[in-house]
Amino acid sequence: MAKYSDYLVSWFLFLLLLQIETGINGSNAESATSMGVIKLRIGVPKKDGFTQFVNVLWKQRENKYNVSGYCIDVFNAVMKVLPLNVSPEFEPYVNETGHSAGTYDSLVQQIPENKYDAVVGDVTIVANRSNFVDFTLPYTESDVCMLVPIQHGKHSSMWIFVRPFAWDLWLCIVILNIFTGLVIHIMERNAHNVSADGSPIRKDLRIVTILWFPLAQAVLPEREVVVKTCSRFVLMVWLLLAFVLMQSYTANLTSILTLDQLQPSYLKVIDLKKKGYYVGYQTDSFVQGLLVQRLKFDPSKLRAYSNISEYHHALKLGSEGGGVAAIFDELPYLKVFLKKFGSNYMMAGATYRTDGFGFAFPRNSNLTSYFSRAILNVTESDIMDEIEHKYFGKDDGVQDQSGSISSDTPSLTSRSFAGLFLITGIATLLALAISESVTLQKPILMARHYSQRYFGNWRSSRVRDDSTTETGRDVGSSSKN
Repeated sequence: MAKYSDYLVSWFLFLLLLQIETGINGSNAESATSMGVIKLRIGVPKKDGFTQFVNVLWKQRENKYNVSGYCIDVFNAVMKVLPLNVSPEFEPYVNETGHSAGTYDSLVQQIPENKYDAVVGDVTIVANRSNFVDFTLPYTESDVCMLVPIQHGKHSSMWIFVRPFAWDLWLCIVILNIFTGLVIHIMERNAHNVSADGSPIRKDLRIVTILWFPLAQAVLPEREVVVKTCSRFVLMVWLLLAFVLMQSYTANLTSILTLDQLQPSYLKVIDLKKKGYYVGYQTDSFVQGLLVQRLKFDPSKLRAYSNISEYHHALKLGSEGGGVAAIFDELPYLKVFLKKFGSNYMMAGATYRTDGFGFAFPRNSNLTSYFSRAILNVTESDIMDEIEHKYFGKDDGVQDQSGSISSDTPSLTSRSFAGLFLITGIATLLALAISESVTLQKPILMARHYSQRYFGNWRSSRVRDDSTTETGRDVGSSSKN
């Protein structure tokens, strides 16, 4: 009898160790010990929209559901690199009518109730769900963003032409314009041009022309408007500066007009709440709780939608027309929407981080660590790119634009051209110094001539006085002898 009891205890310990090794830990998964196969009942969400992620269809001929989609293919790819032999059985989470039996939160809660051994689908890893299950590492990003319509020409005005340059840059241009005209006026004040018949013609650059002369030359330059070489050099430097400024002005104005056509209708969540606009979210999504609890939206101002067509229709109607002013959803869904309607909508405002999509398993299940390591192997390989290309096509530049849109395009300031202004000023002053040094040569020569003449006459008179004195002395000496 004692020998039989020891035999039963040994078998009990063997079965207990085998259960711990396979990681079932209290779930309803059955282990076929003879073949080492782990059978898992996988709960799958039933979606009416965004079937690229999970698509559940009833096959009448086969009398069963067919499950496919991006998340399912990722799960199958992960199973291929597992060191375990797993046999999944996908069971859609539906009611008697074939529709979804509840939200994603209620689906996840079916695991501790022993209805499913795991949940696979576009299930986002959030804190409240981790109280019931353990999640694997995420296999895709899933931040929450705001989707709004594009409003064309929202910030255009009659003074938009002054926006390319800041006020300090406009002031510097006016000062430099006056300075250049003044310098040319000084250098050309005594200059004369020669007409076709050879007679001199006075180019009278009056004080009034100081204001408009450099600007006129920048627009319609005249070849013979100045005579002196230094004046032409100053004018050339001014034209070079004007060319750079005009090109910069044109480029910045073009950028302002282009970006102005791509401005979102709303940039901040607070604007939506203050004006009492309706906002949308995806049906059965955790985003509803985020809008109410974290962003403090009035629950009566929230409207649920199931697919991208409903998104488009609601945004097109607007909040006052029975639709919504903005839609909050996770980034993967919004990218799918923008691939089809990207020309009229954009993501704007802040980004609310989540941990992404993951697979759910029972608490303390060893299968979680196995699947997490397998997910790393899949995401770091080319398999993930192939799956994404299969369901979402090539990446055509649809990106997260939130946080990168600004209602004000920065204007160019004087600091942007400080170096060019410094070079222009030094070159102009240098040309002025050279020009005036030639002009001042005549007064200097005249001063030198008069000074030499005065000092020469004074020296000659003194020599004569000295000679007279010596002559008188010589005469006196001869008389005594």
